[in-house]
Amino acid sequence: MQAHVDTQNHGKSLTVLTSLFFMWGLITSLNDILIPHLKGVFALNYVQAALIQFSFFTAYFIVSLPAGRLVQALGYQRGIVVGLSIAGAGCLLFYPAAAGLSYAAFLGALFILAAGITVLQVAANPYVARLGPARTASSRLNLTQAFNSLGTTLAPLLGSLLILGATSGAGAARAVQWPYLGLAATLFVIAAVFACLRLPAVQDETSSSQGMRQVLRHRHLVLGAIGIFVYVGGEVGIGSFLVSLMQQPGIGGLSQAAAGKLLALYWGGAMLGRFVGSAVMRRVAANRVLAFNALLAVLLIATAMLAGGKLAMYSLLAVGLCNSIMFPTIFSLALNGLGRDTGAGSGVLCMAIVGGALLPLLQAGVADGISLLASFGVPLLCYLFILFYGAAGYKPRQA
Repeated sequence: MQAHVDTQNHGKSLTVLTSLFFMWGLITSLNDILIPHLKGVFALNYVQAALIQFSFFTAYFIVSLPAGRLVQALGYQRGIVVGLSIAGAGCLLFYPAAAGLSYAAFLGALFILAAGITVLQVAANPYVARLGPARTASSRLNLTQAFNSLGTTLAPLLGSLLILGATSGAGAARAVQWPYLGLAATLFVIAAVFACLRLPAVQDETSSSQGMRQVLRHRHLVLGAIGIFVYVGGEVGIGSFLVSLMQQPGIGGLSQAAAGKLLALYWGGAMLGRFVGSAVMRRVAANRVLAFNALLAVLLIATAMLAGGKLAMYSLLAVGLCNSIMFPTIFSLALNGLGRDTGAGSGVLCMAIVGGALLPLLQAGVADGISLLASFGVPLLCYLFILFYGAAGYKPRQA
């Protein structure tokens, strides 16, 4: 039996839902500004600075399954309201963390903030996927993810202006207070709006009673979870260390603030690509577009590592364009054909976002042990797996 979806006002509902994708894109991309900023404030090495992403993305692994049960119990709309409220509380905690000059408190605030974003991901992604025909799910997710990329594009510009331009020491740490208070206020307002909205009802099929073992029998879901793991790890790793790379005299020789602003090109490419990809995938199979983008990303990173200099800087910035359609496409391909296991499958995929915690930490270790430019070999390996998934691993069959 197919899920029952209220087909009225889908367009209006998708328009409202784009605000969620925008906000969590903005918040996630601000981590790329926090890393070089707090690295300087607390005199951290690359591995210590990478704990910012570790704390943020570990929340996805820990919270995803409980979030799935929460959304199943409350419904998509109420789940969204809860997620926004938790994320707002996490933003509020940046104020005392900065006032106390405590790096550990910053990491705790990031974890709580990411816990709220996780609930949003678990609720909003499958909700958007089911607001219409299954054959255009990838297209819809890419369209809403384009607004996610608008947030990730604006974040480096705002962060460079409001945070990276601050003085050193306590003044630099406190530069994050007002931006995150503003984010908290915005999240609480959006939560209030969503609490009052009347969104189309989505009645999921009865959940599988056979547990996680049944869900993991879907080979393309398992490979899709690995794809999400390496994609998020690769994308986050590049974004996390690009500012530091562009500051190096042999690469770009830029100031921290100038490099932070230029990082907007990385996320802006993803935004542009998602608008284009949403249209292209109405005519071209989603897996083929995914494989093409992954191959291009591999070639760009290899060029950067071999050439160095400004060519390396611009090649890595161009990877953002390749990233554009990857997350929503892997997500929808992995859920294809799961039926009553769709909800549990979504939770598994969201758990895989922990790649954003672990792989940048591995990349940081390579940066500390060998060189920052050599560390981009970690994302290169990630995109090689995505190439495999788009070429063959996406095909639905049970293991």
